[in-house]
Parts: sequence; C-alpha cells; structure tokens
Amino acid sequence: MDLKKEKIQIAAAGLLIGIISSVLVLLGNPANMGFCIACFLRDTAGALGLHSAAAVQYVRPEIIGLVAGSFLMAFGNKELGSRGGSSPLTRFVLGFLVMTGCLMFLGCPFRMILRLAGGDLNAVSGLGGFVCGILMGVFFLNRGYSLGRTYRLPVMEGRAFPVIQAVVLVLLIAAPSLLHFTEADGGPGAKHAAVLVSLAAGLITGALAQRTRLCMVGGIRDMVLFRESKLLLGFAAIAVSALVCNFVLSAVTPGSYFMLGISGQPVAHTDGVWNFLGMLLTGFGCVLLGGCPLRQLVLAGEGNSDSAVTVIGLMAGAAFAHNFGLASSAEGPSANGKTAVIIGIAVVTVIACVNTFNKKDSR
Repeated sequence: MDLKKEKIQIAAAGLLIGIISSVLVLLGNPANMGFCIACFLRDTAGALGLHSAAAVQYVRPEIIGLVAGSFLMAFGNKELGSRGGSSPLTRFVLGFLVMTGCLMFLGCPFRMILRLAGGDLNAVSGLGGFVCGILMGVFFLNRGYSLGRTYRLPVMEGRAFPVIQAVVLVLLIAAPSLLHFTEADGGPGAKHAAVLVSLAAGLITGALAQRTRLCMVGGIRDMVLFRESKLLLGFAAIAVSALVCNFVLSAVTPGSYFMLGISGQPVAHTDGVWNFLGMLLTGFGCVLLGGCPLRQLVLAGEGNSDSAVTVIGLMAGAAFAHNFGLASSAEGPSANGKTAVIIGIAVVTVIACVNTFNKKDSR
C-alpha cells in the first residue's frame, strides 16, 4: 500500500473511532470517556473483585470487543501469530507503572484526546507531560534500548488471552451475580452503554486499530525519530471527529458534551503539575513497552503474549492503585499517588538504563 493511501485509511479509521467514542457517551458511558483503556481495565478489575472501590466496578465490553476485533481482523488477514518471551516480567512492571501514571491523570492517552475534544483544558498539561515522557523514552531508543527479541510460542499461548476475554463476556451475560457492579448513581462504573452496543463499538475499534496500527505513543515517537506522521494523523482525526460530534450532540440533545474550561470537568482534577507528571510516567513507560495501552490490547488479540502480560500488569496496577489509595479523584491526587508516581518515574528510568547501557552483547 502506498503511503498516501495508508494515510487516508488511518485518517478515515480515526474519524470513525472518534464518532463511536462520542456516541458511546450519548448512549450511557461517562462524559469524556467514550473510550478509556486505563479506566475500562480498572473497572473490569473491580468487577472481577481485584479491588473494592465500589464506584468503579463494571466489566467493560469495549475491552472484550477490542481484543476480539483485533483477533478477527488478524485472522482474516492471516496475521495471527503466537509469540513472546521478550522480558515478560519487566513488561508486567512497566504495565503496572503505566497504569499508576494513568490513574494519577485519570485517563489513558486515548481518553486524554477525548478529554481535549470535550473541552477539558486540564488535559493540556497531561499532553505536555505525555510528550515529554515519550521524548525521554526516545532518548534511550536512540542509544540502543531493547527488551530483547521475541520467540515463536505454541499456538495456545497466543490464543489464551482472547479466550480469557471470551470467558469474561460469558460471565457478564450468563452469570453476572458472580461479579461486582457499581450501584446506580454510585460512580463512573454505573454509567455504561448497553452490553451489545459496547461490544460492537469495541469490535469495530479493535479491527480498525489492528488494521491501521493506531498508537498514540507510536505516532509521536515516529514523528520524532523518522518525521513520519501517519500514526499521529489517526489520533488527530479522532480528536477532530469527537470534537465535531460533541458540538453537534450539545446542540441537539439535552446535556453538555462540550464544556471548555478547567474547573468542573467530569472525572478530572485540576492539579496541572500532577496531570503532567502522571502522563510523563505514562508516555515514558509506553515507549519502553513499544506502544500505548490501546496498542497493547490489539497486540494481545493478535497473539502477542508479551502484550497480554503487559495488560495483566495494567490491571494489577489498577487494583493496587485503588486498594492502596494511589488513584486520583475529582478532588485531586492523593499523597500516596504522588509518591507512587515519583517512584514510578525513577523505576522506569532504571529499567531504561539497564536495558540500554548494561546489555550483554549476546542478547
């Protein structure tokens, strides 16, 4: 495929995903949270009983759909594989720390874009930190950072994660009494679109993301390293279409889908310093992982067990953050959360240094 056609395809996918994200809010998802990989993994972790924060417990079908959509698209394009073995425990730790940064900011890179499209100016400081974190990661990439090669694995190793997602879907539909759910009006976990709508939205988004390799981290990284803008174009298209949809929805439906400002934004706080540092940790860790949380889910659907381990690390990080008071709230960041972010940045820096300047030649 020539580059021009590829850019058109990525932009078209981004426009559609932005529309889907806004429509999900119209149909019940929390404001400025049509999609948030970090928040949705956190909610799912709560529903599975991994944390006890009653306000954020719900199995998000969008996550299941993202994995299934990636799996089906990869299967159709004969791109399914089964590979892994590239420092899985390090990837688990990085995923854990990336989630710590996301929950300081209250959103993943995907939601950061949607927050901007909803008029939330707190996301501007988050975007600045995110870019700085990516630049820190690029510094190490330019000096040879690597977590080592991947290896071909038995087929079932690559299929396990999609199967797990299918089991969770069965639990949601057939045995919801085994799960934990936020009570009505009890918090963001109680706000969601219908199961089939959310699942379909995830399927479409997962398929498009697999096909186009959408990745916010990869877009900025490639722009810095290679002056290549195609991946960044996809997220710009998401922002534009979500912004337009929010304006339209605000004009034709009850409620405000676009509210420009800092104070009073939904599921957000106004501490710019910690929004910046939280997303700095997120961007830095994601570069070392090779992709944002959305990209990790897509790769896990394709059969990459390293990405599956990363997603498990993200969920463990979410559970730990809520069990030990690390996550921010609308009132602002907690003292524990601030400490965790600083420690996280230090640990990610150590991981980057060890895997850049202390590599064995035989690796």
